[in-house]
Amino acid sequence: MTDEPQGVGLVVVSHSRALARAAVALAGEMLHGRPIRIEIAAGLDDTTFGTDAVSIKEAIERVDGPAGVVVLMDLGSAVLSAELALDLIADPSVRDRVTLSPAPIVEGLIVAAVAAAGGASRAEVAAEARGALMGKAAHLSAPDETTAVAEPGQVAADEIVGVFTVDNPHGLHARPAARLVSEVRGLDASVQLRNVTTGAGPVPAGSLSRVATLAALRGHEVEVRASGPQAQEAVEHLLTLARRRFDEPEDATMKAEPAPAAAATGPLPASPGIAIGPVRRLTTVPVDLEQTVVGEPSAEWRRIVESVAAVRREIEHVRVLTTREVGAEEASIFDAHLSLLADAEMLADVKTRIGTGVGAVAAWAGCLADVEAQWAGLPDPYLRERAEDVHAVSDQVLRALTGEPARQTVAEGILVARDLTPAEAAGLDASLVTGVVLAQGSPTSHAAILARARDIPLVVAAGRDVLAVPEGTTVILDGGSGELRIDPSPELLAEFRRRAADLAERRAQHLALAEQPAISVDGTRFAVAANVGSVADARSSLAAGADGAGLVRTEFLFLGRSTAPDIAEQEAEYLAIAEVMGGRRITLRTLDVGGDKPLAYLPMPFEANPYLGRRGIRLSLDHGDLLRDQLVAVCAIARRYPTSVMFPMVATLGELLDARQVLADAAGPDGLPAGLKVGMMVEVPAAALKIESFLPHVDFVSIGTNDLTQYALAAERGNGAVAALSDALDPGVLHLIDRVCRAAHGRVDVAVCGEAASDELAIPVLAGLGVRELSVSPYAVPRVKAAIRELDVTRCAALAAEALTLAGPDDVRKLVLAMLSETTGG
Repeated sequence: MTDEPQGVGLVVVSHSRALARAAVALAGEMLHGRPIRIEIAAGLDDTTFGTDAVSIKEAIERVDGPAGVVVLMDLGSAVLSAELALDLIADPSVRDRVTLSPAPIVEGLIVAAVAAAGGASRAEVAAEARGALMGKAAHLSAPDETTAVAEPGQVAADEIVGVFTVDNPHGLHARPAARLVSEVRGLDASVQLRNVTTGAGPVPAGSLSRVATLAALRGHEVEVRASGPQAQEAVEHLLTLARRRFDEPEDATMKAEPAPAAAATGPLPASPGIAIGPVRRLTTVPVDLEQTVVGEPSAEWRRIVESVAAVRREIEHVRVLTTREVGAEEASIFDAHLSLLADAEMLADVKTRIGTGVGAVAAWAGCLADVEAQWAGLPDPYLRERAEDVHAVSDQVLRALTGEPARQTVAEGILVARDLTPAEAAGLDASLVTGVVLAQGSPTSHAAILARARDIPLVVAAGRDVLAVPEGTTVILDGGSGELRIDPSPELLAEFRRRAADLAERRAQHLALAEQPAISVDGTRFAVAANVGSVADARSSLAAGADGAGLVRTEFLFLGRSTAPDIAEQEAEYLAIAEVMGGRRITLRTLDVGGDKPLAYLPMPFEANPYLGRRGIRLSLDHGDLLRDQLVAVCAIARRYPTSVMFPMVATLGELLDARQVLADAAGPDGLPAGLKVGMMVEVPAAALKIESFLPHVDFVSIGTNDLTQYALAAERGNGAVAALSDALDPGVLHLIDRVCRAAHGRVDVAVCGEAASDELAIPVLAGLGVRELSVSPYAVPRVKAAIRELDVTRCAALAAEALTLAGPDDVRKLVLAMLSETTGG
């Protein structure tokens, strides 16, 4: 193509995708329409900070040409990732055409872009970038400073020193240490840590493997010593984080778990529940560490980089699934694994070993074994247990290097294993694994946390002898008491079966009645629908007795790809969900993304607070063609199946009317499908307060209590420091819901699709306020229906009225518990 830019290509490497996009947009303003080749390789995904060597390599290859490429990086591990990317490029001629620039990313990018657009050579573009700060420095410095040249090795700024006291219950274990490391990697400063109490250190604060060796326990004093442009900010930030206990919830490691016993002589309870069944094993093939064929060091190093990148993507995928299916707190377990994979010192050690002629497998195994041994030798038992994180990461990368498959369960029964990695625990097939027995581990292990969250009975520390129990042998475990019985007698088997039956009876009753309508004792009918994000979710919803799909998160089609799905693809996915639901109404929420979860193919400016930026319907209206395509697909489904559509994050009547106009255009000359219902999400407090203005234009409203709560209380639920404030039973939030229900009564239906809809202490209050549809996770449907059948809506109305007069959410819960206790006679 004659109009394809032929000059130097540019690649922007940043920990933040939003920052990189903003820098590119700013540079573009300086080009006055002149084209250049420029690519972004930033963030591990749209919302996660980090850099990925494979993405950088691919970006370099996309912009490469005869004039070469200049790569600009922000800081820290971005430099290491860029160096790894060069190692990954197989063609030496391409590598030779790449310059890694030490220039500041914003100023350097602007002048580099202008130089590249003007036809400058690669050397000239790199030189321009390096000198980008000269003008600013000359303007801000005193006359005698502008000519001063620092001697080699001289520190440009005084070191900043601070001390904090570790307040985390288990010290700087994996999660708070990973938080510390990730924060340091985002600052332009060299930061060292030293355990003042024990004298351990100093160690680089950007290396998780080294920070762990400080063995910093609760009460220990840790010195922070920083130098560089952001030294002051680094020290102040870490001291502030330490005061917040690195945003670790107070009960993060002990939630719903028994206290670990000292000098345990038998199995320990780790996740409550009774399971009975045959012993099953994880199928696995040992990794061969004695591979004889070793390639050139560059080829072996490339294998390491590619395998680490593959495992990182796998862990990120598991983290996303765990967040959705289990919870954000449990998913944070994987942050330590991601930090280890980006540990610059550890990777440098692996590269050094390869440089001596050692193969990739042996170099990785040797380095990680050393790190694991260091962690296992720490004095604190809890911190010693975190060596399992190193072992898990080591094994995953080794399997990626060798092609050996991960372990998996292949038959129904009680899984018996030495231990489980977090990824294995998160990936357990609950339809096959009825319980878990681990020879090692502890009630505070990451596997135990995930098992509790998934309601899988578990005992740990059962001892090595349990591994010798033949497969197929019947075992009994009680994850609440720690009891483990192998090959039990018929009498013992009968006793535990009675106990298990008592525990399961209520759940079985709920499931047996799940297909029946949810009608309260005084005859009020409720709809209990399911929140779904895939066809698989729809199948689970149907099996659980859901009355419909009350929220279809259509963004599952739009995220994690480079182009938007076309109308045909959207129609096919929505149709598949509708078919699975078998005629039950599905409610399709239009695309709900934005600054907090941006799309790669929708350029967006940097937003300081994305939760208050271009989200939901605001973003969709800014990209009318995207919204229209989606609504064309929605209308096609509505002509065949009962369908509703709702618009997210509506704050003004103008937004709703504009969205309805796009819907009318998408419907075409035949008009809206006869069965299509149109609604809106009530997530913005302003929408709740002026709900009367919206009601003439909708058939229903759905209250998203998650966002409504965090906006009403100014407390982001993803921020551990304030997450406890984000409580949907706060009377302030209840007043907003009450206002919506009162205005909508007799006019339109009111649903709730946030987490409060499945909270058994919130359901009576919501019912009393006037909510008549609850949309919950598929697994919660039977339980929520059962809870409704126990309610008297007249009593709930009186309860809700009193709840509105209370001071806080704890008072509301006490009120509800008192009512439920009277109802059950407890």
